Amino acid sequence: MRRIFLVALMIILLGQFATLAQTDSLRHSRLDSMQYLNDVVVYGRRPFVEVIPAQVLSGKRLEGLNSHSVADAIRFFSGVQIKDYGGVGGIKTVDIRSMGTNHMGVFYDGIQLGNAQNGQIDLGKFSLDNIDEISMYNGQKSEIFQPARDYGSAGTVYLRTRRPHFAAGKSDNFNVTMRTGSFGLANPSLRWEHKFSPGVSMSLNAEYISADGQYHFRYRKHFSDGSLAWDTTAVRHNGDIEAWRAEGSLHGVTSNGRWNAKFYYYDSERGIPGAIVNNVWKSAQRQWDRNFFVQGGWQTRVSDRYETQLNAKYARDFMHFNNPDTTLMLVDNKFWQDEIYVSSANKYTVLTDWDVDLSVDYKRNYLNSTLANFSYPMRHTGLAALVTSYAIGGLKMQASVLYTMINDRYTSRYNGEVVAGHSEWMHRFTPAVFLSYAPWCQHDLNFRAFYKRIFRMPTFNDLYYTDVGNADLSPEYADQYDLGVQYQVLMEQGFVSGVRVSADAYYNYITDKIIAVPKGTGQYRWMMMNIGKVKIRGIDVTARTTVRPVTDMNIDLNLTYTYQRAQDYSYPQNTGYGGTYKGQIAYIPWHSGSAVVNATWRQVGLNYSFIYVGERYHTSANIPVNHEQPWYTHDISASYAQAIGKVKLKLTVEVNNLFNQFYEVIQNYPMPGRNYKFILKFDI
Repeated sequence: MRRIFLVALMIILLGQFATLAQTDSLRHSRLDSMQYLNDVVVYGRRPFVEVIPAQVLSGKRLEGLNSHSVADAIRFFSGVQIKDYGGVGGIKTVDIRSMGTNHMGVFYDGIQLGNAQNGQIDLGKFSLDNIDEISMYNGQKSEIFQPARDYGSAGTVYLRTRRPHFAAGKSDNFNVTMRTGSFGLANPSLRWEHKFSPGVSMSLNAEYISADGQYHFRYRKHFSDGSLAWDTTAVRHNGDIEAWRAEGSLHGVTSNGRWNAKFYYYDSERGIPGAIVNNVWKSAQRQWDRNFFVQGGWQTRVSDRYETQLNAKYARDFMHFNNPDTTLMLVDNKFWQDEIYVSSANKYTVLTDWDVDLSVDYKRNYLNSTLANFSYPMRHTGLAALVTSYAIGGLKMQASVLYTMINDRYTSRYNGEVVAGHSEWMHRFTPAVFLSYAPWCQHDLNFRAFYKRIFRMPTFNDLYYTDVGNADLSPEYADQYDLGVQYQVLMEQGFVSGVRVSADAYYNYITDKIIAVPKGTGQYRWMMMNIGKVKIRGIDVTARTTVRPVTDMNIDLNLTYTYQRAQDYSYPQNTGYGGTYKGQIAYIPWHSGSAVVNATWRQVGLNYSFIYVGERYHTSANIPVNHEQPWYTHDISASYAQAIGKVKLKLTVEVNNLFNQFYEVIQNYPMPGRNYKFILKFDI
């Protein structure tokens, strides 16, 4: 099977490069080749192209949110839980429909961000300054012309950066943005876009952020009987951050296709404020991160029926964690990750409404560390996805099967000496089926359903972390079932210009869940094990409407609501008071939701956003001592834009956590109270 896969990969890649030589002869031979025109804004009904629609934030809606990072913006999607450890530079990870952070795929301009060490992508590192659109899919993206890696997650988040656009007669765009505000924030950024020719352009973006991260918080604890143990106010320390980000891209179009190349670099030092436990209010932990990657993609239409694309990426990540507190555990570890990735996707149109795609990917991950007795793991991953989509009348169908081949290799060492080596192969097939139906071919109303089975491999930390990892772990599987409906109405005139409402009911079943359990009789030593089972039942509801109360005014209203019952079925014998069996899993609220109102009138913009997270528990033992109170925040902002000659100015004032609520997303990690931000933008 390994040989067949490698031969198939070589044939497809050779075919990709062969088509490059044919492209020039085809460029001027067809009138129906891909054409690129200047932007034209068209208002009307969206064509019925997606089997499972995405939740999308883009343009003015994205810019209007009081958000700095991608994690801040994703909070406004239904079904999303964000683990936020507080502060400007605090770690922020995303969890969709309670399946766990490691089941999520995050894609940056079409290529997945990776972290083989712990499987988690810190979305707090990714600024919105250069992001044009964020979209989120449950299951997988409806577009079948994509790399095989896109089919390998239970849910996906796509981040699309800004692509250069130029007004008539312009070949350069400049943007300068300055943000300042609470916590000693200083956050300038610069973007330059240049057009070399009608078909080639480039973009450079750089950003610096510095903040001391100090903010007041209220800390209160109760005894098990509900009486108040203490209530005090203090200042959060060691939450500072200093970070640089730089990225650049080249974009090109041809008569038959397009290509792009990108580099990204992020360098930060930040304090880890730590949990407030045992009356300890300060932490000395520090973390340094350096993330770098280069990636590129090429796509072309070879014939009227056949399209092909090639993607490639190299990434190198460095992380240094230091805990000098000897009363806990002296830690000073460094980690280096390397990733090489190449992908080939090939779509063939069998009939007008029937497409077939074959995508083949290869990825290699390697982890090095200064950790004592480390295993130095390397993972080779091969992916092959065979996908088809078919539409007839109001019915649209998509089916896929993903073949995954993984080879893990590691070298065990003790006191610097090699004591053993190991290599293990794994092969898995995972299917998915998606359906969407619009009755009588009317796109205002459509029903959708899908089933998908997928797994996630144990991370390098799960398998090989010294004295904690378990090299015998199995993959963690997830079965997803979804049934939904969407209704939308668009009006050309009148007070209401459009209404869209959607609702989904879903059931997820996770088996072989990887959890940490005590090792031996000591409660201070742990090991990773496959003994978890989780059943998740939920409902996601979204609603959006736009009204025009007066001339030149638009008010956009977005509402989301999520109900989740995510229960731990790991230990059937663990029942009774304090038991975890059938308990709501940690940090998953039964009820959550958001509301965003964005109003624009000529040069003035107003934005209000509200987030609510209901009661939850910080462990699966749902007893009063583990109960976490609901929390909610209100954020407002106002902006004014003015053109002075060729310069466009925009001033924005934000007030976050307007009513100064003291709350915690994660137990013992207090979040900031009321804070302010001032933003000044220059566009030339």
